[in-house]
Amino acid sequence: MKTIALFGGSGKTGQQFLEQALAKGYTIKALVRNPAKVTQTSPNLEVIKGDVLNPADVEKTVQDTDLVVSLFGQVKDSPKTVQTDGTRNIVATMQKCRVPRIISLSGGGLPYEKDQPKVPDKLIRFIMKVAVPHMLTDAQGHYEVLKNSGLKWTIVRGPRLTDDPKQGTYRVGWVGVNASTKISRSDLADFVLKLVEDEQYDAQMPFVSY
Repeated sequence: MKTIALFGGSGKTGQQFLEQALAKGYTIKALVRNPAKVTQTSPNLEVIKGDVLNPADVEKTVQDTDLVVSLFGQVKDSPKTVQTDGTRNIVATMQKCRVPRIISLSGGGLPYEKDQPKVPDKLIRFIMKVAVPHMLTDAQGHYEVLKNSGLKWTIVRGPRLTDDPKQGTYRVGWVGVNASTKISRSDLADFVLKLVEDEQYDAQMPFVSY
């Protein structure tokens, strides 16, 4: 089984991914700022206290792994470029340690060529541009870092996230194409976990929703 370097494992989606990945038998090295937030325990889990903005902490997490799953992003009091700068650290370390592949998480506000946004999608993006423009700029910056990395990458995008129970069924499309406006964190994590073994969306940005 693969060993996964996990960033953002203490967040709500990260906790769901961690639980599901450990249940499947994967080995996880998880970098978190506050280890007390990680409730899972397993012989296959190594929790590393640190920060994605610290290259030494990132290297400690990425070395001796098979791929990276990056679920961190903007939270309250984050630096406005945390996802871009953190992803830049991750990519540099992956190149150094010869780790070839990364799966990263973003929102539907990040545009993609296959999207066909409807009026509600455009409205949400407009509101974000006005209220939290740095979130869109940071998501775009992290995409540029991945696109120019020379690595295999997939950016998974989701709509509004809920804490509803896992359904096990959802749609994988693009914004405005075979898509809805919400998904549970547990089902989003399920899709990210499937991509660990499935490279069909490499260099793409699928949108996952009910």
